Amino acid sequence: IMQILPHRYPFLMVDRVTRIDGNQITAEKNVTLNEPYFQGHFPGHPIMPGVLQLEAMAQVAGILTLKQADNAGKIAYFMAADKVKWRKPVKPGDVLQIDIELLRARGKVAKAKGVCTVRGEVVSEAEITFTLAGNS
Repeated sequence: IMQILPHRYPFLMVDRVTRIDGNQITAEKNVTLNEPYFQGHFPGHPIMPGVLQLEAMAQVAGILTLKQADNAGKIAYFMAADKVKWRKPVKPGDVLQIDIELLRARGKVAKAKGVCTVRGEVVSEAEITFTLAGNS
């Protein structure tokens, strides 16, 4: 993961990739109480911020796209999020499963659909648009 993405702690939102199959990928994030954002979101009632679930989807979509040989060494920049929905809170101890399907890629711009689940229940979903930059 760290060979593909430029993100590092505390902003790397992916712990492991469990499956890559064509234009689909599944990854996981272990949500632990020692995540720095839990100090303020919310004291005594820790919940993973929804925007960080969205960021996790973007990072996993980036892994899928940047793993392709012709995209090696490039960086994926988040451009837009559409149809974003947060359905249930994500708490310390949860394993966030991130499923991404690449919907289309044209030139330097790609769009993906992401769904995050915890124990099989949907907690968030979105469509993510990003652009690739870097080595040509």
